[in-house]
Amino acid sequence: VQLVESGGGLVQPGGSLRLSCVASGLAFGSLAMGWFRQGPGKESEVVAAINWSSGGKYYAHAVKDRFTISRDNAKNTLFLQMNNLKPEDTALYFCANYKSGMWYGHVEEYEYRGQGTQVTVSS
Repeated sequence: VQLVESGGGLVQPGGSLRLSCVASGLAFGSLAMGWFRQGPGKESEVVAAINWSSGGKYYAHAVKDRFTISRDNAKNTLFLQMNNLKPEDTALYFCANYKSGMWYGHVEEYEYRGQGTQVTVSS
């Protein structure tokens, strides 16, 4: 299984970034996927999740109405559009898969994860 993230970088507060995650070695189209982040000195936390068909989505309260998760099953790719970024969004962002098409209340429990892409929000 390989999950490869890209799209991170340095952005000013209020700016936007779009993260991508290309998956291989797993049945991407039948699995729920999620974006997680780990800030400096913090535990990792789920940012957003999407079920296999894009019919179900979850957002952490801190990012709701600013971030949008989406997927392209034909291209085995997961996306995270991040708008109105804040300094507290600074973290290593990684994508991960769940063991089935939905997380069933266990949104923090992923199976495999990528290495991550760094997002830094600073003026």
